[in-house]
Amino acid sequence: MLLTLNAQAANQKYVIHISIDNARTQKIVLNNAANLQKHYGIDNVDVEIVAYGPGLSLLTQSNKNTDRVESMAMNNIIFSACHNTMKAVKRKKGKFPTLTDGVNIVPSGVVRIGKLQQQGYSYIRP
Repeated sequence: MLLTLNAQAANQKYVIHISIDNARTQKIVLNNAANLQKHYGIDNVDVEIVAYGPGLSLLTQSNKNTDRVESMAMNNIIFSACHNTMKAVKRKKGKFPTLTDGVNIVPSGVVRIGKLQQQGYSYIRP
């Protein structure tokens, strides 16, 4: 039996965590965000995807999902890249990773997730 939830509740808030460099999981993260907007309506849900560690690759221009990330950013999905991870990449490779257009930088991915949870965001980690 398919159970449905009331989609009328306004101001739903979700944070989706990605910290692994796995194409399948990264696709699931993007699908989760799209499904939340489809369920609640684009104006009735706040969705933020926070990437750190190896998961930062989702938000770089070298990722195969670059066009999708850019499109979703223009449709009210917030993408946050961890600056701590970016600094680690720079130390290792000599330069910062090139982020996809529409991606924000936060000082710390884990701190950002915690702060969003304190603000009432539901936490999702595929």
